[in-house]
Amino acid sequence: MQELPYQSIFLSYCKLERSLSQNTVDSYGFDLDRLRGFLAQKQIKNISDVTFDVLSEYVRVLFDLGFAATSIQRTVSTLRGYFSYLASDSVITGDPTELLESPKAARYLPSVITIEEMLSLFDAVDVQKRLGMRDRALLETLYATGMRVSELTNFAFEQILFEEGLVRVFGKGSKERLVPIGEIAIKWGKQYLETERPFLSRATTDSSVFLNGRGTKLSRMGIWKIIQRYAKKANLEKKISPHTFRHSFATHLLEGGADLRAVQEMLGHANIVTTEIYTHVDREYLKEVHRSFHPRFKEKK
Repeated sequence: MQELPYQSIFLSYCKLERSLSQNTVDSYGFDLDRLRGFLAQKQIKNISDVTFDVLSEYVRVLFDLGFAATSIQRTVSTLRGYFSYLASDSVITGDPTELLESPKAARYLPSVITIEEMLSLFDAVDVQKRLGMRDRALLETLYATGMRVSELTNFAFEQILFEEGLVRVFGKGSKERLVPIGEIAIKWGKQYLETERPFLSRATTDSSVFLNGRGTKLSRMGIWKIIQRYAKKANLEKKISPHTFRHSFATHLLEGGADLRAVQEMLGHANIVTTEIYTHVDREYLKEVHRSFHPRFKEKK
């Protein structure tokens, strides 16, 4: 079979009824395609023959293949949504995912760069060169707002509230939040919009803020390449991605004394537990301060 029964209808339901982002819906599609391949290997042709034991074996296979816990969590979430949808439509008589457990993801310290490293990244941009003004404005916006890269690629004129010092950001599930952008990012943003974007714009260009040389909105890969280029130019040895800016945004705010709830709001996290991971980075910072300045540590030195 080319796809699982009702797969396209289920994905349309996720997008239209549940208001999930296109990226999430695409990920669900990949998960279901992978399950279809597994069922074909097991010679299971009827979706009603998929049992809890079959799905448990599938999850174990993903573990054996080295899939990250977070990827398996998403896969289990996809399976639950899909089979629950089939059960609610009476396509199957019972939901085989009811007892299916999702693995716990290991908590990790997000990759961050220091304030000094961030400044060196900005300084690596030559705004006198073609696209330099765009790149500086882009990097400043990422750091000032903590946007996800998907949110930045879709960032449009209508979302800018320069006079109020805010931007409207549409996150996962099209949820809207207002995020302060700060004077420096506003300054570079205005310069880019006034001096460089008009030359990138074409007759078919939409209201996207950050454009490539063809006049269309920058892609995720385009933004990733820009960051990699300036990280190399600034001689930063750390692995840096668009998400590094988001991690650094949150960490630097917390190190400066920002309230965790405020950071949660700016990041667009539905659950504060997701934001709390940054407090672990903050604790490392506090321990470093303690090591550097506490009299007992100073005596050891």
